[in-house]
Amino acid sequence: MKVILLLTMCLGLFACGNKNTKGSKAQEQQPQKDRVEVLYFHGKQRCITCAAIEKNTKETMETLFADELKDGSLVFKSIDISQTENEEITNKYEVTWSSLFITKWKNGKDSTENLTKYAFAKALSAPDTFKANVTQKIRQLLK
Repeated sequence: MKVILLLTMCLGLFACGNKNTKGSKAQEQQPQKDRVEVLYFHGKQRCITCAAIEKNTKETMETLFADELKDGSLVFKSIDISQTENEEITNKYEVTWSSLFITKWKNGKDSTENLTKYAFAKALSAPDTFKANVTQKIRQLLK
């Protein structure tokens, strides 16, 4: 059973429109306000797990953190890695396929946690657990 789950996850990872983009197109930086950014990277084609990661992350944020989203202390970005205008941020995070990152910006410096493995393990198979842990992580970083 575990082997089947592992093979399914691996297949999903490779079916997500993996693309490694290179380039250095200048992109305007957002003002360095203290904030937490939740960054969901994806390709043009997405598997069911990729769609679940974005859906569950977005639902969690819009339901539980509406005020923070409104005041800018929390930001959600869904970034298509196949778009040339996203090359700079894609390169910064060294993204080549669907990924989920949470970044805390404090005094102009960023600290990032990669939640990709966790997201692929839980977003589809245990969405409530996924949402609870993403909520906990966001609350911790907003302090």
